[in-house]
Amino acid sequence: RWAAFQERHRLSSEEAARVLLDAYEYRGLVKHSGGCHCGAVRFEVWASADLHVFNCNCSICTKKQNRHFIVPASRFKLLKGADNLTTYTFNTHSAQHTFCKTCGVQSFYTPRSNPDGYGIAPHCLDDGTVQTVVTEDINGKEWEKAMKEHKTIRDMSK
Repeated sequence: RWAAFQERHRLSSEEAARVLLDAYEYRGLVKHSGGCHCGAVRFEVWASADLHVFNCNCSICTKKQNRHFIVPASRFKLLKGADNLTTYTFNTHSAQHTFCKTCGVQSFYTPRSNPDGYGIAPHCLDDGTVQTVVTEDINGKEWEKAMKEHKTIRDMSK
């Protein structure tokens, strides 16, 4: 069966093993692809087809219209563009706001709430893999209070 699977899908042993491991490890999740506007930065991320997106009202998220969903670092892979990313930090310097040096788009970043994960901009995903989007407002103007009151946000990158 293994050889037939490889042959049917024209995969090497390593590629076939990766497909099966991904199917097991990420069951119930979808592989989304995305990137910046100019295409210099590309990534893939395993997440639900039904996204839980945060709309934060802190100073930078308001200015950038930064709506994002959170995933563990293990479910994110930068495919290209590491050399084309630059980072902006402020205040506590915990959040790493990465963006493309060419077009200026932030397609993902490392949020202060989840330094072990990534905040992904759903509007930077390629079409076809998102089914629904539910948006939750977060009071980033009172960040510490909001994080204390929110029962699940810190666990989203685990």
